[in-house]
Amino acid sequence: MTILENQFLKVSIDTKGAQLSSLHNKATGAEHMWQADPTVWPWHAPNLFPIVGQLANDELLVDGEKYSMKRHGFARQSEFIKLESNDVSASFSLPYCEKTLEVYPYKFDFQVMYTLIENALRVTYKLINRDKKTVYFSVGGHPAFNVPFSAGESYEDYYVEFESNEKLDTHLLSAEGLFNGETHPVAIKNKKLYLTRELFAEDALVLKNLKSRMVTIKSDKHEHSLSVEFPHFNYLGLWAKPGADFLCIEPWLGCADSAGEPKDIKHKEAIQKIAVGHVFEASFYISL
Repeated sequence: MTILENQFLKVSIDTKGAQLSSLHNKATGAEHMWQADPTVWPWHAPNLFPIVGQLANDELLVDGEKYSMKRHGFARQSEFIKLESNDVSASFSLPYCEKTLEVYPYKFDFQVMYTLIENALRVTYKLINRDKKTVYFSVGGHPAFNVPFSAGESYEDYYVEFESNEKLDTHLLSAEGLFNGETHPVAIKNKKLYLTRELFAEDALVLKNLKSRMVTIKSDKHEHSLSVEFPHFNYLGLWAKPGADFLCIEPWLGCADSAGEPKDIKHKEAIQKIAVGHVFEASFYISL
């Protein structure tokens, strides 16, 4: 376990999945990361690569060839190499190998970097193209934050406040996790989306056309808050397992397949690409 610490925050990161497992607020003593109760949802903050969401038939189509891949890709299940760390930053690497080439036919080095900046944690995804061809991929975060922040509070006391006024529509998912082509309006008032136990009864809220590039978890009962800023990410997922005391705020560059005929990775919605010899980087920020 790698620990980063400054006067505001203490965080822990596991080499499996390069996953953030603890975000401790030193001012309040609160632990803000969901602690991966295996009876509810056994993750803290998985990093999603090389896909985001569900593939039709759990198959990735690349140049006419089919490759088996489960939802959200293999990075979250993989052991990363710690490249370097100091008191306030650490970086982790998942390079291609024979095992990854069997399911994803690209040569790459996927890195996750964490940096404490006062009361914020910057999470950076870096992809280095090690191949002799363009690499196509998706990437995203899936951090789960404890809601409520402390004992004795109610989940329904909390809301998500958007940076800008929004007209929210969620893109609906089938029981298999694929877009079904339908949308549904989401009730929001004065930039506030109030949390309820029923909000995620039909899976995640998938928001594609936001003006906001920051959302904040707040309560009607106190002034403490947690913000996620995602300047480089065009899609946002909000999700909780129904009845569970957490909220996932998920910045994505990529999304699930739509129901119907699978598309080659080059033509997947929101797919990213990186040319030979190039490096990709995108960051989001968690602040208290």
